[in-house]
Amino acid sequence: MKALLNHPLRLLCLAVIGGTIATVHAAPLSPDTYGAARDQLIASYKAERDSCSSMSGNAKDICVETAKGREKVAMAHLQHQRSGDAKDMAKLAEARFDARYGLAKEVCDDQSGNAKDLCMTKAKAERDKSKADMKMNKEVAKARADAADDKMSADYKVASERCSALSGNGKDSCMATARARYNQ
Repeated sequence: MKALLNHPLRLLCLAVIGGTIATVHAAPLSPDTYGAARDQLIASYKAERDSCSSMSGNAKDICVETAKGREKVAMAHLQHQRSGDAKDMAKLAEARFDARYGLAKEVCDDQSGNAKDLCMTKAKAERDKSKADMKMNKEVAKARADAADDKMSADYKVASERCSALSGNGKDSCMATARARYNQ
């Protein structure tokens, strides 16, 4: 387990996974709770960045990028917890893959020549795949919502046609029930 946590990219991935699990059923935060949590995050990540000052070279750059990535992800997660909004969830996902990409770039700086080029290409490809997945998920969600609306409208037309065979109070009651049931 200790070897798993020694590599900064693995540690960041574990933090991201932990953040994903924590966002599954998060309730919106009150303004006071949000403010206190935000202040605590800022202080802890400032301390984490300051701990990088004892390092040098690319190890320091990796440490700083890890701290920045954690801060961005944590702040995006906190904002999502505050609002519970789908846009903030998308920003959280974007912060996660931006943090992974930033860290991967710093890790690639340790290499040279073709190995560095290959490492950077892989990092960019992972970032681009994450963005494509996010875009696809957004489009799938929109398509599902549109399909649900179309189904609801079609079901309302069928119910309306059924109601048209009735007369008087029965027809009025049937139409009112259909409008309520199919959100028309």
